[in-house]
Amino acid sequence: MSSSTHSDPLKLRALYDWTLSWAERPSALGALMALSFAESSFFPIPPDVLLLPLCLSRPKRWYLIAAYCTLFSVLGGLFGYGIGFLGWGAAADVFYQYVPGFSPEKFDRVQVLYEQWGAWVVFSAGFSPIPYKVFTITSGVMEMPITVFIVASVVGRGLRFFLVGWLVARFGEPLKAWIERYFNLLALVAIGLLVLGFGVMRLI
Repeated sequence: MSSSTHSDPLKLRALYDWTLSWAERPSALGALMALSFAESSFFPIPPDVLLLPLCLSRPKRWYLIAAYCTLFSVLGGLFGYGIGFLGWGAAADVFYQYVPGFSPEKFDRVQVLYEQWGAWVVFSAGFSPIPYKVFTITSGVMEMPITVFIVASVVGRGLRFFLVGWLVARFGEPLKAWIERYFNLLALVAIGLLVLGFGVMRLI
C-alpha cells in the first residue's frame, strides 16, 4: 500500500468495501478484533465499519462487541506505542513511505501537540476521525507514561465504540432500514470522514 492511499478516495473506497465484506462472514467478530488492533498502528480503515453491522445483526450483544472492539483497539495502540518507544528509529522510514497519515513533517507537528496537550491529544484522536495510529506511535516516541496512555486510550476509544453500539441497539430495526436505504450515501460519508481525518493531519 503506497503512501498516496490517504489522498486517493478510490483506494480508500476499495479498502472500505473489502473491510465491510467481512461483516457477513462467520469470522466477523474475529475480523473486527483484527481490524481494531491493526487500525491503531498501520491500517487506514476504522473498526466502526465492522462494528456497526455486527451490532445491527446482534443487538443483544452490542456491549460485548463494543468491549472487544475497545480492548483490541487499545491493545493495538499499545503495539503502536511499543513501535514508537522501542523501534521508531528503525521503523520510521517504512511508516513514512507506506502507512497513510505519516510524514516527518506531520510527526514533528504532532510532537508539538503532545508537549502542549499531553493525554488530551490521545483521547481526542481515540474518539475522533483523526488517525489514531499516528498518536499511538508518537506516544511511545514521546515516552508518555504508559498508564496515562492506556487510560486516555480506553476512555477515548471506549466512548466512541460504546456510543456506536448503544445507538445501534437503541434504534435497532429502524436504524437498520435507514442504513440499508441510504447505504451508498453513508459509504460516501464514511470515505469523506476518512479523507477529512487524513486532511486534518496534513494541516497539523
